[in-house]
Amino acid sequence: MLSDLQNNIISAIILVMIVVISALGMRTAGLVGLAIPGSFLIGILYMYLFGLTINIVVLFGLILAVGMLVDGAIVVTEFADRKLAEGLNKRDAYALAAKRMAWPIIASTATTLAVFMPLMFWPGTVGEFMRFLPLTLITTLTGSLLMALIFVPTLGSVFGKAGSTNSKTLAALAAAEGGDIRQIGGLTGRYVRLLEVCVKHPGKIVLLGLATLIGVQAYYATHGNGIEFFPDVEPEMALVYVHARGNMSMDEKDQLVREVEHEILKLDDFKSIYTRVSANVRGQRDVSEDVIGTIQMEFRDWQDRRPAETVFEDIRKRTAHLGGILVETREPDAGPPTGKNIQIELSSRNPELLPIEVAKIRSHLETGVQDLIDLEDSRPIPGIEWQITVDRAKAGRFGADIQTVGKTIQLVTNGIKVDEYRPNDADDEVDIRLRFPDDKRSLDQLDNLRVMTNMGMIPISNFVTRSAQQKVGSINRSNSERIMTVKANVVPGVLVDDKVREIQAWMANEANLDPEVSYRFKGEDEEQKKAQDFLGKAFLVALFIMAIILVTQFNSFYHAFLILTAVIMSTIGVFVGLIVTGQPFGIVMTGVGVIALAGIVVNNNIVLIDTYAHLRKQGMPALEAVLRTGAQRLRPVMLTTVTTIFGLLPMTLQLNINFISRVVEFGAPSSQWWVQLSTAVAFGLTFATLLTLLMTPALLMLGANVSAALERRRERKAEKQQAGSQTTPAE
Repeated sequence: MLSDLQNNIISAIILVMIVVISALGMRTAGLVGLAIPGSFLIGILYMYLFGLTINIVVLFGLILAVGMLVDGAIVVTEFADRKLAEGLNKRDAYALAAKRMAWPIIASTATTLAVFMPLMFWPGTVGEFMRFLPLTLITTLTGSLLMALIFVPTLGSVFGKAGSTNSKTLAALAAAEGGDIRQIGGLTGRYVRLLEVCVKHPGKIVLLGLATLIGVQAYYATHGNGIEFFPDVEPEMALVYVHARGNMSMDEKDQLVREVEHEILKLDDFKSIYTRVSANVRGQRDVSEDVIGTIQMEFRDWQDRRPAETVFEDIRKRTAHLGGILVETREPDAGPPTGKNIQIELSSRNPELLPIEVAKIRSHLETGVQDLIDLEDSRPIPGIEWQITVDRAKAGRFGADIQTVGKTIQLVTNGIKVDEYRPNDADDEVDIRLRFPDDKRSLDQLDNLRVMTNMGMIPISNFVTRSAQQKVGSINRSNSERIMTVKANVVPGVLVDDKVREIQAWMANEANLDPEVSYRFKGEDEEQKKAQDFLGKAFLVALFIMAIILVTQFNSFYHAFLILTAVIMSTIGVFVGLIVTGQPFGIVMTGVGVIALAGIVVNNNIVLIDTYAHLRKQGMPALEAVLRTGAQRLRPVMLTTVTTIFGLLPMTLQLNINFISRVVEFGAPSSQWWVQLSTAVAFGLTFATLLTLLMTPALLMLGANVSAALERRRERKAEKQQAGSQTTPAE
């Protein structure tokens, strides 16, 4: 998996550099390209100081960062490119570019870092797993800021030159800077003409954007593919649990488990198989009491075997004819350990009510809910255990000592521990126990036991009685209340969230549970709600920090509002991407993708609005300032967008190119981890760019129109007051 991600990093860098070279030329692209290894080096140095090591999350963080690392360098070099086209020497051009673009780049980097900062405080197991992503992005983006404002301008002042020698391109750059923008040709000219139409009807553009946002979200809510906690990833390992009930010896258990193992060995999908038969498997997490053995299997490489779900179905079919056992297949949790998909925990202060309600719920899950497998509950396994009761009064009359009676009974059961010793070939000590021979350790032997008293050898049956009781397994409590659990998995292809909602509706309306019994959903549903709650709070905190940075940068609440609006509107692309690809909304991966997208989309808007504010300060009319801003910023906006999208393209398409063996693969497990996050960012950024190029200028024009209208109103009011003051003396 690590090698796949390393190949994806190389693919991302190649795609990004192809885009930059085609747009800026070889020499300028070389300056931009230096930002990638330089930022990687600075970021890895920071991570080394923090004690972090390379893992799959760090590698994906580098993939996500590849397209973002060049953004600042692109903005600086593109600005210098325009100044070089005007005839400025390279030293002054790059110095002016670094000075002019410093605050927009610092602000855009700061807002991006602000988005990822809250993710570092993600609690729980999910947070421990995902925390490497914000750390990687924060360190590498900090490095990209240094590269963009210090190293690239310094090198550009020595090696830089105009990125394009095409006369049309140079004319377009010059016109965007100070000429007639309506005479620009090519893509920039067509965009300026489209933009002019849009800004003349800003209200309609804004309403169209809002209608699109509401419409796309409403469509996904009714026709989407639902919600999931963590993406399904093709596993490298698998487990088979063998369930059986009854008072069996180890040899009998071993024989049953070997029958299952024999069927699994017929399959050619595994590298190795490890079988363990144990009298007690309860030490393992989330394992039922009736498990008599486990079979751990290591899959072959995913290219050389069938999909895991196909293999699991084959195992279930091959073992269906084995009598007296139940075979359960399970793969390791892709994300945090949550156990079975659905877990319903019942609690009550009256333990006698729990088995009744557990039976009711399990019966409904077996007969009333489809697509559930591997059902189990924590009720005691049917069985008998013998309870020995000593009548102390009778024992006292016979002169029997209770301690002596207890030790005598142990001779028939586990024996009396008399000492310990450690064999020469072992590290652990072994108990030395004294007990009767096998033929004397039977239930009937209890009635024949005698103990020495002052009255001689007395049968213990005179004062000891035995009674059969329901066998008790483990007793679990939560908040001082007894609890029992009902668990189940869902079949492949069915969303857990849909089944949880169905069961919740039944339990709320039809289950009629005893009022003394309460319930809650544990496992994946509980972890999903925790992650959803944290990501929602993290998103709000990120927006708040971004707002502070933006107001500080622009000294305008309206401009800060425009940029934050782009963050909300970018979710249009996220939901469109989910609809197009048929993916469910992943609470963790898509949620993190939305937060990451928020930090990315603000960059272009900051540079765009900064240019507009700069032109307005020079006294340029609002309409011309909007159009000239669009003409000047189209190329860097498109470049930064395309580089980020192309950097994520291998993960979005689940494409892996092995540059050593020269093999192209689709659907590698490493890409299955991150495809939801990549899709959210790629599609979201695509639509956010359209909004940046059309809706943001429309909102700028709308704000200018409103300000102009208010100014005219104030002028008319002032004129009326002045006229009134002049006519008052005449009256």
